[in-house]
Amino acid sequence: MNFLRGVMGGPSAGPQPSGADTIQKLCDRVASSTLLDDRRDAVRALKALSKKYRLEVGIQAMEHLVHVLQTDRSDSEIIGYALDTLYNVISNDLEEEEQEENSPKQGDDLGSQFTEIFIKQPENVTLLLTLVEEFDFHVRWPGVKLLTSLLKQQGPQVQQIILVSPMGVSRLMDLLADSREVIRNDGVLLLQQLTKSNAAIQKIVAFENAFERLLDIVTEEGNSDGGIVVEDCLLLLQNLLKNNNSNQNFFKEGSYIQRMKPWFEVGDDNCGWSAQKVTNLHLMLQLVRVLVSPTNPPGATTSCQKAMFHCGLLQQLCTILMATGVPADILTETINTVSEVIRGCQMNQDYFASVNAPSNPPRPAIVVLLMSMVNERQPFVLRCAVLYCFQCFLYKNHKGQGEIVSTLLPSTIDGSSVSAGQLLCGGLFSTDSLSNWCAAVALAHALQENAALKEQLLRVQLATSIGNPPVSLLQQCTNILSQGDKIDRRGSKVQTRVGLLMLLCTWLSNCSIAVTHFLHNPANVPFLTGQIAENLGEEEQLVQGLCALLLGISIYYNDNSLENYRKEKLKQLIEKRIGRENFVEKLGFISKHELYSRAAQKPQPGFSSPEHMMFDHEFTKLVKELEGVISKAIYKSSEEDKKEEEVKKTLEQHDNIVTHYKKVIREQDQELEELKQQVSTLKSQNEQLQVTVTQQVSQIQQHKDQYNLLKVQLGKDTQHHNSHGDTLQVNGIQVEEVSKLREELEDWRNRHEQLQGQLKEKDAVIENLKSLQLETGTEQSSQLSSSGGVEHSAELQKELELLRTQIQLQAAEISKLQAENQKLQAMNTAVDPALGASGAVASRSSEKEGRLLQELGELQSEVKALSEEKASLQQQLDSSSSTVAILQDEKSKLQQEVAEAKKEQDDLLVLLADQDQKLSALRSKLKDLGMPVEDEDDIESGDQADEDEDGDEEEQD
Repeated sequence: MNFLRGVMGGPSAGPQPSGADTIQKLCDRVASSTLLDDRRDAVRALKALSKKYRLEVGIQAMEHLVHVLQTDRSDSEIIGYALDTLYNVISNDLEEEEQEENSPKQGDDLGSQFTEIFIKQPENVTLLLTLVEEFDFHVRWPGVKLLTSLLKQQGPQVQQIILVSPMGVSRLMDLLADSREVIRNDGVLLLQQLTKSNAAIQKIVAFENAFERLLDIVTEEGNSDGGIVVEDCLLLLQNLLKNNNSNQNFFKEGSYIQRMKPWFEVGDDNCGWSAQKVTNLHLMLQLVRVLVSPTNPPGATTSCQKAMFHCGLLQQLCTILMATGVPADILTETINTVSEVIRGCQMNQDYFASVNAPSNPPRPAIVVLLMSMVNERQPFVLRCAVLYCFQCFLYKNHKGQGEIVSTLLPSTIDGSSVSAGQLLCGGLFSTDSLSNWCAAVALAHALQENAALKEQLLRVQLATSIGNPPVSLLQQCTNILSQGDKIDRRGSKVQTRVGLLMLLCTWLSNCSIAVTHFLHNPANVPFLTGQIAENLGEEEQLVQGLCALLLGISIYYNDNSLENYRKEKLKQLIEKRIGRENFVEKLGFISKHELYSRAAQKPQPGFSSPEHMMFDHEFTKLVKELEGVISKAIYKSSEEDKKEEEVKKTLEQHDNIVTHYKKVIREQDQELEELKQQVSTLKSQNEQLQVTVTQQVSQIQQHKDQYNLLKVQLGKDTQHHNSHGDTLQVNGIQVEEVSKLREELEDWRNRHEQLQGQLKEKDAVIENLKSLQLETGTEQSSQLSSSGGVEHSAELQKELELLRTQIQLQAAEISKLQAENQKLQAMNTAVDPALGASGAVASRSSEKEGRLLQELGELQSEVKALSEEKASLQQQLDSSSSTVAILQDEKSKLQQEVAEAKKEQDDLLVLLADQDQKLSALRSKLKDLGMPVEDEDDIESGDQADEDEDGDEEEQD
């Protein structure tokens, strides 16, 4: 053990052995010792020497250490020492910390070489995966670190070995569920290296429930307020989602986007952002951008954008956008994130247009952002982000384009507030070249693929100076372009001219009316030809190419409405003053420029400095589209132009016919859908009616059965009555005599009724006579009528007395007959109960039959009425339910808008107070330091305050 004492630092006599000799002895002991304790001590000594003698240990001991991992798995301590020793040999982290500046490169090579030796046998990696499954901390943690180091050194090779290993990735996913945070956190780092640039492993990790586990860890650690563990989890999520459409779709369908909303719930107190929080929030914003990147498939991007709106994530980002105290880099990244969330999604663009900044009075967020874009004091990166946000807001948004252009039209200009159009015009004609370029590009995006707005923008008039007539926006752009170097500007002068030329090219393309207005100014064509014909420097070649493009657009989209500037004459002018070959060569300068190639790569403006800000992504598409057709148009003759125009007209006619038929087909499809809906409703109604009819048929059948039963019972009763009726007698009186007496009784009743009627007629005559007597007017007529009436009344009295006596006699006879009839009926009922019973049964059966028929009719009418009433009630219920749903939606929207407005107002008040305090403090510091304070700023601030006060007074009035 003497050599071990020497290694471990104990005193020893004699000359000290070298490191290589000691390592050789230790390796021999590991290979030859039979006792486990001896091998363990030797491996511990190798671990101690591995940092200082990395090369020697790696060369001599690697094979023995691998053998220990294979044979001594029962002892966790020796396995841990062996894994730590291999980690020290392969890893470059310790080398970079301890060695000098020139050694890291050598260390990188050394670690890569040892890794290559270790993975030459794939069984070694498989063995390592098996050891990582061990729960013992002293085995699992060194195994995770060693596997991470292997992936750092030789990532693709180790990934392939793990991929083909059975359950290789699944074993590593178990590390995220380890209760020991050290192993869990290092497991996250391991998965970061494992998932780099390998889509197959990324999919396996995602489907092993990685999203759920990682989001749980982020939540447990405190979201954006968490430590470096949150940062590692976010980096792993980016690896899994970036450029992986399958995982992005899985992330969206798993409703994991909704779990991202709490990440961006930033409190009102935004002071004191830690560096880790800034890093975490920056990565969170980048993760949102990965899901809605313009490079993703359009369908996947749109679905993610809609999900972010519905879960409130976009609203949360807009809150951060308008908040105070947010660091500049977070604000810039938030603007870029909001830009891509709303890009090409009409619903999100409409919401962003409705967002107001917390100011008094409230201003649209777009206006506030444009203020930052045209303000040269703002950081360059922030201004680029605002430009990108404005471009994304207008991308495929004809409604938003119309709203921006409408703020420039004379009929809609509001002098009391600053509009987006006024800010764009102010930036377009300011003395800052970067503001000129940004405003020109922003205005060009407002006209992108919208011919109607290009024509409307021709109506915009600008007041240049007091006393001079207004000038059109098109004319003012060409005036500034022609002045060129005469105007003193801050920044690149070429940048301003490039921006204006891009705006004019976008404006005039595919708009013949705008071309006519441009050519109507006689100074424009000579200026363009003069610029193209000159031999200028390299910077000016870009301007020459854009002038050639603008002149080519004026030829290609020329409708020959101006006699002096017809297509043929402009071609002749180019041939004489420039030359066709020279013109095409100058036109080709654009696409050959390095900055053009950079801008064509992605929509977001990614410029390292303001001087490189020359081309816009959408403009590169326009150049690519028009460069070839303009070159061909220059060489075409007039006859070819005529043929081409005829072909264009024919194609337009065909297009019109196709659009007409498409419209007809669309209308027919709508009608077909409506008819299908009607058929479905009628089918449902028919089914309901059939059910009702079957119910009614069953009820009718039941009534018929009851009726048949009663009829059968009635037939039996009548047969029984007929069989016994002939033998019945009542005290010697036959039934026939009884019937005769009943007939005589009916005759006497009829006579009595006749006499009663005659008596009533006589009484009516007497009443008439009395009334006539009362109506006579003169005394003579009254006397005559009274004498005649007395005689006539006397006669009537006699007749009346006779009738009364006759009636009394007849009444007495009737009473006698009635008494006899009652005696006969009593005798009949007493002697023949069977006869009375049969009659009652017959009467009851007839009555039941009538009732049943009547009830059947009533039931049918009731069923019909109930079915009609049910249909009407169903219609009322459907209409009322739809109305209630609409009202509830409107109520919820209004409540949400009220809450947002209150929150924005509070944020605005805080923002204004902070700004006032900061401004006053800065001014006082400048004055204390003796620095001059700009009077213009003071005057402008005073004027602005006066305007605000006037505006408040007008609102109070």
